[in-house]
Amino acid sequence: MNPSSKSEILIVAAEASSSLYAQRILSEFSLQKIDCHFWGVGSKEMENQGLDRLGCSEDMAVVGIKEVMTHYKDIKAVLNKIVERAKQNPPKFALLLDYPEFNLKLAKELKKLNIPVIYYISPQVWAWRTSRIKIIKKYVDKMLVLFPFEKEFYEKNEMDVKFVGHPLLDEIHERFFTHEYLSEQRQKFGLSLTDKVLALMPGSRKSEIEYNLETQIKTAAILKKEDPSLKVMIFVAPTFTVEQFKMFLQNYNISVGYIIVKQEPFEMIHMADVVLTASGTATVMVGLMVKPMVIMYKLNWLTAFIFKFLVGQKIKLFGMINILLGKKVCDEFFQSEATPENLSKSLRVLLYDKAEYQIKSMELKRTHSILGSKGATERVVESLKAYI
Repeated sequence: MNPSSKSEILIVAAEASSSLYAQRILSEFSLQKIDCHFWGVGSKEMENQGLDRLGCSEDMAVVGIKEVMTHYKDIKAVLNKIVERAKQNPPKFALLLDYPEFNLKLAKELKKLNIPVIYYISPQVWAWRTSRIKIIKKYVDKMLVLFPFEKEFYEKNEMDVKFVGHPLLDEIHERFFTHEYLSEQRQKFGLSLTDKVLALMPGSRKSEIEYNLETQIKTAAILKKEDPSLKVMIFVAPTFTVEQFKMFLQNYNISVGYIIVKQEPFEMIHMADVVLTASGTATVMVGLMVKPMVIMYKLNWLTAFIFKFLVGQKIKLFGMINILLGKKVCDEFFQSEATPENLSKSLRVLLYDKAEYQIKSMELKRTHSILGSKGATERVVESLKAYI
């Protein structure tokens, strides 16, 4: 069938977590035999599912003023290409996932063309930059949100909103919580059930690797020196290949003896005992797997300064898992506080204090009940079908 005879749908998933959720949406459309032609921004995996890519998520997933300015021309070129194509061949609707700086500008342009805009995975307007709600109300037709408190927020602001639950719940299998499967998976990497495993998750963007990876490795080196039996795994995000990651690691002359792993996120996380993770969706993933963690995040100094100046007083917590649980369950360190000394001190407690480990684990178990039930992707697709 010629793609032009299908329903055209624009989708923008420019980050690792967004592209994972978008993959599942494409799969669900295929499963339900809904004949559509998807085009826009996404990952290589989405392209393999039939997405006509105008922009690559692996190139567009940048954070920080310096990084955005460096890639501005390329990102702007993608936006212009999308708008031009939408003018020539208007899609039935646009599904925009997260990535607010880009997507809200795009939503404004699409509104001029009378193209319905559905936003899935809300910008964190409920935490900071609440002024954005005016822009969202003006250019977005429907919000599909992951968290119950987001539904309340948008309803108060008189927006069409639906709570669909969190798609990560659909990625979790019962086997991840069995000793048999844990033993089987660890054995593939020469590890046993009795080994103590620290996992490093530095992020899914190149800029995050640049600012977080060295600190995480230095932290692991401190702990490994104290306890040579400690096993260290580095989990590679979907946006990178193992080869790319090995190139990143060549920049640091730090001997730790780590194991590099790239699998589906939950397949990796379940092998860890304790995780040192960059902030973001990764903290929710680790929380769902009930793995005690320490959260850290570093940016270039200018972005960090502006962030602290604009919103530092408004935000008490920055780790998504802590925001979700309503208190600081997991220690978090931002910018200058995220030192190997501070991080290793926090991780040491989780690694060697069994009582504290159990307390954190019990708190993290609440994550499942807060996020609703499985089936988020199906609920998203049901909402989207009304626009086809």
